[in-house]
Amino acid sequence: MAPALLLLAQDLRKNLGGRAVLDGVSLSVDRGQAVAIMGPSGAGKTTLLRCLNGLERVDGGQVQIGEHVIGPSAREGDLALGAVRRQIGFLFQQWHLFAHLTVLGNVMEAPVHVAGRPRAQAEDRARALLDRVGIGHRAGARPAELSGGEQQRAALARALAMEPAVLLLDEPTSALDRARADDLLDLLTELRAGGLALVAVTHDPRVAARLNAQVHTLDHGRLSPAGHAS
Repeated sequence: MAPALLLLAQDLRKNLGGRAVLDGVSLSVDRGQAVAIMGPSGAGKTTLLRCLNGLERVDGGQVQIGEHVIGPSAREGDLALGAVRRQIGFLFQQWHLFAHLTVLGNVMEAPVHVAGRPRAQAEDRARALLDRVGIGHRAGARPAELSGGEQQRAALARALAMEPAVLLLDEPTSALDRARADDLLDLLTELRAGGLALVAVTHDPRVAARLNAQVHTLDHGRLSPAGHAS
């Protein structure tokens, strides 16, 4: 059986503009666990997510997932950094879909060009993911032809295409109406039940409650457990 502990961040430190945005942040995430990061605007919640999968380099501390560890010395091209990014997916708040590619092309991009999977295999996987998130019929559309909810689902399918063990979510419901937010949270709950770990930055207590998440508050560079959402 796979060990429960999946992601471990220890003593993360990050300075931006002379301010300690992360001042000794530690966080552990188990397989299939949901964690919600809350706190005031500008507290560094998104920066924490970006440090967890190496999009931003920390000034101190380390992130470990499985046997792979990254810290202040991580550089683009490092094997450990690439391994961490493959195992920690990211659903960005602005989605960042490639405008020149179809929805199917967006979902296939990383498996083909990063993981080196055969195109036919990547396409089969991409179509299955698009069906799962409910937009299989939009596979041939460009991002500009999609609604906001459809773009977010396309971005979610793209994040899942590399089969991550952990999915980071930056304000996942902020651009959605209540019904579409509920649909997304239902889908995320299903993914969690399948073993995917979730770390979500959110201002909405309902998101934490729907995901049955362990809540942490980030403020003044420090991360503090705030109990279980209910």
